[in-house]
Amino acid sequence: MTQKIPTTSAEFDHTRIIERPDGFYWQDESDGREYGPFQTMVEAVADMQLADDEAAGGAAGADELREAGDVLGVPDWVDPDTGQLADDERTRTDDH
Repeated sequence: MTQKIPTTSAEFDHTRIIERPDGFYWQDESDGREYGPFQTMVEAVADMQLADDEAAGGAAGADELREAGDVLGVPDWVDPDTGQLADDERTRTDDH
């Protein structure tokens, strides 16, 4: 059974696929982090492309979410201890 090996575009020049006995890994050379193991190279490439799509859409999505929150009047600060949104009634004080 022949399996088509996917080709990657030039935008993935900062990544590489590594084959090891336990499977395939992909590595982002900008930070050296490895992702895997995957059973096949196709799965590793698919995950690499998904991570790239999420990274590209994440920045734009965060801006859109922030703008929508501003329109609705949702506070942008979240209490790190409770996870609750800030109240307008209380003054927020940060311990530094």
